[in-house]
Amino acid sequence: QVQLRESGGDLVQTGGSLRLSCAFSGAFFIINNMGWYRQAPGKQRELVAAINSVGLTNYVDSVKGRFTVSRDNAKNMVYLQMNSLKPEDSSIYYCKSETTNTWGQGTQVTVSS
Repeated sequence: QVQLRESGGDLVQTGGSLRLSCAFSGAFFIINNMGWYRQAPGKQRELVAAINSVGLTNYVDSVKGRFTVSRDNAKNMVYLQMNSLKPEDSSIYYCKSETTNTWGQGTQVTVSS
């Protein structure tokens, strides 16, 4: 059974950086396609960044050039490096295994203006 646990959320100022981590437990991480989503109050959850099993990535337009998703298959970890943060990036960020449709519990990111 796959389980995901996010960490790294915090309160930062506009222009700051954070790195979110997602620890994957369970079998066969290496074949899992992974995604980072976010959901702000009153808004729908949206896909922010994704990385597939061979390391191909894609991003929502609003974060391109600022966010970078990566994975470490040796450590069963997925990361989201977030730079040049804006107040509109404030959300709960969730890690998801697209392959098994499993969600983490989320981590709060707040960007102050």
